[in-house]
Amino acid sequence: MASEFQVSEGWEKLSSALTRQGRPAQREEGSPVNLPLTRGSTVLFPSLDAMNKQGHRRYDHEYIYGAMGTPVQHELEKVIASLEGGTDCQIVSSGLAACTTPLLAFLKTGDHCLLPDSVYGPTRRFAETLLKRFGVSTTYYPPCANAETLQGLMQPNTRVLFAESPGSHTFEVQDISMLATIAHAGQAKLMLDNTWGLGIFSPFKHGVDISIQALTKYPSGHSDVIAGAVTVNTEEDWHILRDAAIQLGQLASPDDCWLTLRGLRTMGVRLAQQSRVAFQIAQWLKTRPEVARVLHPALPDCPGHAIWKRDFTGAGSLFGVVLSSDISQGAMEAMVNSLKMFGIGASWGGYESLVLPTSGGIIRKHPVADAPQGPSFRLQIGLESPTDLQDDLAQAFEVLKNPR
Repeated sequence: MASEFQVSEGWEKLSSALTRQGRPAQREEGSPVNLPLTRGSTVLFPSLDAMNKQGHRRYDHEYIYGAMGTPVQHELEKVIASLEGGTDCQIVSSGLAACTTPLLAFLKTGDHCLLPDSVYGPTRRFAETLLKRFGVSTTYYPPCANAETLQGLMQPNTRVLFAESPGSHTFEVQDISMLATIAHAGQAKLMLDNTWGLGIFSPFKHGVDISIQALTKYPSGHSDVIAGAVTVNTEEDWHILRDAAIQLGQLASPDDCWLTLRGLRTMGVRLAQQSRVAFQIAQWLKTRPEVARVLHPALPDCPGHAIWKRDFTGAGSLFGVVLSSDISQGAMEAMVNSLKMFGIGASWGGYESLVLPTSGGIIRKHPVADAPQGPSFRLQIGLESPTDLQDDLAQAFEVLKNPR
């Protein structure tokens, strides 16, 4: 079983870079510690020649008009690109926009897309509505499918193979290197929703073409920002993505970009602590008689654990819990309502602990035959005392014995 040190190691190594990147030059007299916040829609130039010269440099993160990005946005893009190991990054308005913008950029009428069955629900809905209306077909594949199965699902017009690892709610870890080999053999782009793995999984080292982040989660860290990021690793992909983002009007506000940069300063230490406590609580939950399975990639019985151990340098603060099949959905809901330290909320990655029921809302084309059948929920572990969180869960389990 993975040790607590292994779970948090990747986050701790980030701290030096996160505290120094995207800041004003140091050791200059009067230099502020943080980048100044620049708000504005209109940018003035001393001459038409200067304006035209700047306008031809839209791929260089230049500041010509607010809708093309601001100085603080471009600094944030550089930091995220560095964290992901890519060359260029586009900040967009939300985590969902980070999924949909590259799909719109790299797909056209008549193309085919492969999505994992465990994909984020709103991404699934986008594929089944807007993409379908635009003439793009979608096939869902089992997230832990082997190479032979995936190759059989590839079509001559498959242009995107999309991955999300770990998967939403069910936390399957995918073999990204294998997916990259299959995608590229079929002339398709491999896109990865890498939100859970920022800083602990290197997407481009494993063959990813486009890496996606919900900056709403770990980077901003305080549950008060909505933003996303899309990172690429080639000039060709950057031009396609950047043009699409400009045409779609995709960007984030200067305030949200500034807050995300500030949140990134402490992400390494926050997640080192949160991932350590999350793993501790996950191990404890496995000892509870009410629990059928804990879906944490660092646990050996979680789908894809061997791949996680091979490819990741740490783990996140979000994981799933499946209760015994003799516990009703109503009893689980009573248990969730009794929690005092965990807020009931749909997001994650912030400083506070959260709980969210997941059973009843998961849609699958390929149900797993031996999956536990009890009601389920997911936990986001924050910065509260581990003892307080564990005690709160323990008292909530007592509610299962006498649900109201």
